[in-house]
Amino acid sequence: MSDGEVFGAVGPRLRALRRQRRVTLAQLAEATGISVSTLSRLESGGRRPTLELLLPLARVHQVTLDELVGAPDTGDPRVHAKPVVRSGVTILPLTRRPGGLQAFKMIYPPGKPSREPDQKVHEGYEWLYVLSGRLRLVLGTHDVLLTPGEAAEFDTRTPHWFGNPGPEPAEILSLFGPQGERVHVRARPKGEA
Repeated sequence: MSDGEVFGAVGPRLRALRRQRRVTLAQLAEATGISVSTLSRLESGGRRPTLELLLPLARVHQVTLDELVGAPDTGDPRVHAKPVVRSGVTILPLTRRPGGLQAFKMIYPPGKPSREPDQKVHEGYEWLYVLSGRLRLVLGTHDVLLTPGEAAEFDTRTPHWFGNPGPEPAEILSLFGPQGERVHVRARPKGEA
């Protein structure tokens, strides 16, 4: 849509909003501080809308500027993560800002039964949730098998390793706080369904 088409559609939109609210040009002029003649020319297309005119009109009509001018949608709201593959594990970052709490979807390929865990230690705190498949978590002296719907959380200064012992890929959601931030899960207040 060209600028001319956008501006040309503003007048009829302004008139429709005013009529929908059952407001006269005189009442609108009083509420916005814009003269009746200017409002009339805006609605008829005889005056090109400016930001100085549109801001008070949007405020009085209780709509956004985008709604007032009929701005096109800003585009696709989906997150287009760029996957990274490390040691066969596909990692999709779900957060865009560096530092602080980070979210990832990780896909572990089917495991190799003879692979020995190589536990690592680093600063941080991790929360894992298994979406599908199975995840083996070796955490210090504990050796745990997580299945779909199960979660684990731990301080990453504890020696840890995880891998996929199953015959199909394992999909995991991971929340990681590099400075040791913990995930805070709120419980529903008592009595709520």
